[in-house]
Amino acid sequence: MSEAASGARRGRLKLYLGYAAGVGKTYRMLDEAQALRAQGSDIVIGYFEPHGRAETIAKTEGLEVVPRRTIEYAGTKFEEMDTEAILRRKPAVALVDEFAHTNVPGSSHTKRWQDVDELLKAGIDVLATMNVQHLESLNDQVWNVTGVRVRETVPDWVVDEADEVVFVDLTPRALRNRLERGVVYGHEKAKRAMDNFFTEANLAALREMAMRHTAHEVEDRLHTAPAAGPQDQAGTASAARAERILICLTGRPSAAMLIRRGKRVADYLQADCVAIHVAGDAHRDREAVERHMSFARNLRIETHVVEAGDPARAISEFARSHRVTQIFMGRSTPQPWWKLGAETLVQRVVRQARDMQVTIVAERR
Repeated sequence: MSEAASGARRGRLKLYLGYAAGVGKTYRMLDEAQALRAQGSDIVIGYFEPHGRAETIAKTEGLEVVPRRTIEYAGTKFEEMDTEAILRRKPAVALVDEFAHTNVPGSSHTKRWQDVDELLKAGIDVLATMNVQHLESLNDQVWNVTGVRVRETVPDWVVDEADEVVFVDLTPRALRNRLERGVVYGHEKAKRAMDNFFTEANLAALREMAMRHTAHEVEDRLHTAPAAGPQDQAGTASAARAERILICLTGRPSAAMLIRRGKRVADYLQADCVAIHVAGDAHRDREAVERHMSFARNLRIETHVVEAGDPARAISEFARSHRVTQIFMGRSTPQPWWKLGAETLVQRVVRQARDMQVTIVAERR
């Protein structure tokens, strides 16, 4: 039975967003849980990762913990959140640490945020934690700044649909001080962390990303707030419709970076976002293209495949017919010596789509 048919209320998601381990997301979540418990709320810990932090562990006192589920994979036993057990228990509120976590194969869902969605569909409110570097659209930016490719990501639309996002802040210097005191990790692990990912420059950059994203979330919610008058709402809707972004996909590995960049700009502009792949006669890289198209659809980008012998003309005509205002493309592949002087695909699109802005996204290796 659907949610609408059953009349069931969807649970509310409150997300505690930080920029690095140790800023206090879990502590803040548990602090609110204790306040809710004191008010008489039926609340349980669905998943909690203590990391050996005594102050944080102390905050769980008196809170009911739903035992984890043990899954054996490749000869090793792993513990995951037992979503089915939480659904059977049906509390009013569940706490879920590490929202971006990837479940071990054999679990009901690939990602923990998908488990959380099951709880929300059942009418259970959820308090959860995650770091900003796990946002899918920031993946390339984080890699460029820190040199670390984050593998566990959450689509931006999942975070956008949270009912409340709380930014948990701590200055980079204060966080490094906590590391030095052994509050976040053991002293040996903390020393390695401070020499690598937790440098002051990295932390400052990640903190700025988190602050910018939170500010964008606040601005977005203000623009879409029901309290806005009819004229304000009409103005916002009109502005959103004014911009429409087209991402041109190929089978090249850099297409994933192009998708993230285009989607992030679309989100900031509150614009529609579509993706197109122009398939020629050879239709090379079919498998790679389909992976990129699937990735785009996962980010809620509308995808299209067009069969055409002239890619530049197909792109410009598609863009014009779909009222596109901005086109995002990767750099053209270098021309062979016998074609030197001939226009590249990007140059042809720029010439044929003069009424649109064309952004060429650099490939960082």
